[in-house]
Amino acid sequence: MPEPESKDAVQLDAYERRILIALQANARLTNEELAKQVGLSPSACWRRVKALEEAGVILRYVAIIDPAKVGLGECVFAHITLARHSAKSAQEFAQSIRVRPEVMECFFTTGDADILLRVATPSVSAYDRFLEEFIFFAPGISQVRSNFALRQIKFETALPLQVD
Repeated sequence: MPEPESKDAVQLDAYERRILIALQANARLTNEELAKQVGLSPSACWRRVKALEEAGVILRYVAIIDPAKVGLGECVFAHITLARHSAKSAQEFAQSIRVRPEVMECFFTTGDADILLRVATPSVSAYDRFLEEFIFFAPGISQVRSNFALRQIKFETALPLQVD
């Protein structure tokens, strides 16, 4: 198996990769179902899953919900430019954004903007309130550019793991 490319990467054998692929497809599998699917005994499978959890490879188990069916059908990408490029201003913004439930993802990026947010919101007016009440008052922001998603073409949560 090739060496991991990231310094944080964990060496995974074929069984562990099969476990991760199976759990990404259906995290509600019982240990017995999972063990059968990956070709291990239930006790060996359980030990490997626990080890993957303890190593931080498996972060959590979740249900994926259709945003439109719960009234959060608008997806907005906000491109944020910071006024100052300093560790302090980046840290202040990161701290303030972590508590905002409508912010689904936040990335520091290269390119035209410093930060990219994915925001789930019920409407354009709700996003406007988010801007007016939070973003425009957040520390160190000089510019915001927003793009509303018109249609989702692809949405995946499973990482593209390979079994060698």
